[in-house]
Amino acid sequence: MAERIQKILARAGYGSRREIERWVNAGDITVNGVVATTGQAVDENDKITIRGKVIKFASKLKAKPQVLLYHKKVGEICSRNDPEGRPTVFDNLPKLSSGRWIQVGRLDINTDGLLIFTTDGELANRLMHPSYEIEREYASRILGKVTDEMIDRLTTGVELEDGMAKFTRIKFEGGEGANSWYHVVLNEGKNREVRRLWESQDVVVSRLRRIRYGDIILHRSLRRGEHEKLPVRAMRNLYEKVKMELDEENFLSKSAYKNRAERNAAFKYGKKKRK
Repeated sequence: MAERIQKILARAGYGSRREIERWVNAGDITVNGVVATTGQAVDENDKITIRGKVIKFASKLKAKPQVLLYHKKVGEICSRNDPEGRPTVFDNLPKLSSGRWIQVGRLDINTDGLLIFTTDGELANRLMHPSYEIEREYASRILGKVTDEMIDRLTTGVELEDGMAKFTRIKFEGGEGANSWYHVVLNEGKNREVRRLWESQDVVVSRLRRIRYGDIILHRSLRRGEHEKLPVRAMRNLYEKVKMELDEENFLSKSAYKNRAERNAAFKYGKKKRK
């Protein structure tokens, strides 16, 4: 069945829809020898090239998708390559035999915490799209006095340079002296939004960590710079969250796991609730 080019290539893991649209607009993708257009319908029988390289995406559409959780360190940038030679979040990810890791959202260089990567570009697109209102929760250490009036403004809405923004929830988590901790929740992912919201109230964010994305929580066992694959049961919940269905046939095949115990362990994964 024919699908829009950015959707089918994203699903095959070549990038997010947004990335693929950029490549189409730049003339980097051809279909059957002709420069592709945004929204063009293609199917598995079409010959598609990306930057001169013919891709074989039919098999990748049937491949087992993967989701990876990564604990980003302060000082790492959310980019595949950096002209300044700084470490990137991709440096510590496991190598893939085919496809590539697609990053779900970004964190700035001075923020640590949970990042999600997937080989399924359509999943990445939906997890980032504002229409699905996926919650992002951050632990923020604030330097300066936070008043009830400030909290009211931050949860009602503040005009930033790129439009209105707000926290959907703010919870005080303790602190001493000039520093205090607040957990804040957003339903979108504008650039440096948490920092800019707090700074609009003339206080300073002295530390920031993302601790949750949707239902996925950053557990203490996942140390900075380390990663872990999301098991099947949790992946199913993640797909359902964005109205997608996970094809679990690939996960149930004998070749998917080394033995029955490994397969059973993957399906017994349970989410830990934050107290």
